[in-house]
Amino acid sequence: MPTLRHNGARLFWEAAGPDAAPALLFLHAGIATSAMWDPLWADLQRDFRVIRYDLRWFGNSPSDDVEYSNRDDAVAVLDAAGVEQAIFIGASYGGAVAIDTALEHPDRVAGLVTIGSGPGGFPDVEPTRREEELQHSIEQAEEARDWDLLVELEALSWGVGPTRETADVDPLFLQRLRELGDANKPLLDGDPRPVPMEPRAYGRLAEITVPALFIVGEHDTSAARAQAEHLAEAVTGASLHVFPGTAHMPSVEYPQPFLGLLREWLTEQVAG
Repeated sequence: MPTLRHNGARLFWEAAGPDAAPALLFLHAGIATSAMWDPLWADLQRDFRVIRYDLRWFGNSPSDDVEYSNRDDAVAVLDAAGVEQAIFIGASYGGAVAIDTALEHPDRVAGLVTIGSGPGGFPDVEPTRREEELQHSIEQAEEARDWDLLVELEALSWGVGPTRETADVDPLFLQRLRELGDANKPLLDGDPRPVPMEPRAYGRLAEITVPALFIVGEHDTSAARAQAEHLAEAVTGASLHVFPGTAHMPSVEYPQPFLGLLREWLTEQVAG
């Protein structure tokens, strides 16, 4: 698979599908790698030029100890793939990167889909008691640098969500989240230094003029649901979809229904 050397990083990326087809750039969640898109990859490359990469400090994308811009990394991947514009599809952390890139490099972003994401600078949302408990346990594992425990807690916290029980969720789905998290463990001892975009995205959302779809799971956190609702209100013409029966990772938990939703929206945008 290709590796892009860019500003101290070796970014693992890949592309497939017809060169002349509309391009899609996939950006993964912070508890995963680009492999989270595996269930969608073969289907979408029939009709689209699909591109994905491991973000810096994730998976197979190690970095030197340097400051960096996630927005510039995304654009560098597009350049490496020979793509001028793409529809950005980002989950969680990857969705925040997609939003920032749409603002900082609007000429490179043809459309925007986010899943459980929020704009940088979004005001704090009061968590529920259960959400506080889950977050506290994750923070303790991070402080202890217990990466095995961290991966387990993140799979449960984000996969199950604060309003379901573990017994409600397919254990094979949770195992897949653990596998995706395990792939990040070799780089967790690093010290990433991403440079935030200024001014932050929260106050600039009216500048986004491309078609946009904001997705959030029914059982996601209070913050994620508030962020998705705000994005849909602040971005002109945007759509909001609350994905039933799932929490923070709908494309991994229910890949085929998610693919159907995404394809329907993409068809509307391409046909339009």
